[in-house]
Amino acid sequence: MRMLDELFRNNRSWADSVKARDPDFFEKLAQQQTPQFLWIGCADSRVPANEIMGLLPGEVFVHRNVANLVVHTDMNCLSVLQYAVEVLKVKHILVTGHYGCGGVKAAMETQKFGLIDNWLRHIRDIHRIHESAFVGLTHEQKIDRMCELNVVEQVANVCHTTILQDAWARGQDVSVHGFIFSVRDGILRDLGVHYSAANQLPPIYRMDETAS
Repeated sequence: MRMLDELFRNNRSWADSVKARDPDFFEKLAQQQTPQFLWIGCADSRVPANEIMGLLPGEVFVHRNVANLVVHTDMNCLSVLQYAVEVLKVKHILVTGHYGCGGVKAAMETQKFGLIDNWLRHIRDIHRIHESAFVGLTHEQKIDRMCELNVVEQVANVCHTTILQDAWARGQDVSVHGFIFSVRDGILRDLGVHYSAANQLPPIYRMDETAS
């Protein structure tokens, strides 16, 4: 219980420090959340979305899971995505991975981990598709490259959803970006993957709005 007591003391100290800087902060925060960003990231405890971007509570809507995956049958992720796009009207969706991701490492090994192996199959699918990208790399380089490719594929998965397709069809201003964070130096890097319209996607993924 001592550890839990410390958490409550830390919380009070944090709240007091925030109110010292801005006495009305929590009153304003309680009114409504109006974030411009949706962060889809890894559940890794070393990658706190708000902190590494220098944002306050209320400025970023967050969804996290093991290895920052966007799976088309994951109702949890899709529900967050729909709420962020259709209700909160976020402008930017940030799919953010990180180097040294434990989920990616596990997917690159043959060891059995249990139930999570079924989740990590999605990463192994990406490895199979991009197998030639790993030729000549060391094991550590392969993992880092896999972390990057995983972000690229998850950005695409976000864009392929009916949620984004419908938003773009009605002219909503929302973009999807791929970032990666380094735990080694604390720097967030842009992978140069950005989408803001359906016509940027391969034709097979574009939904024909005139067909309904």
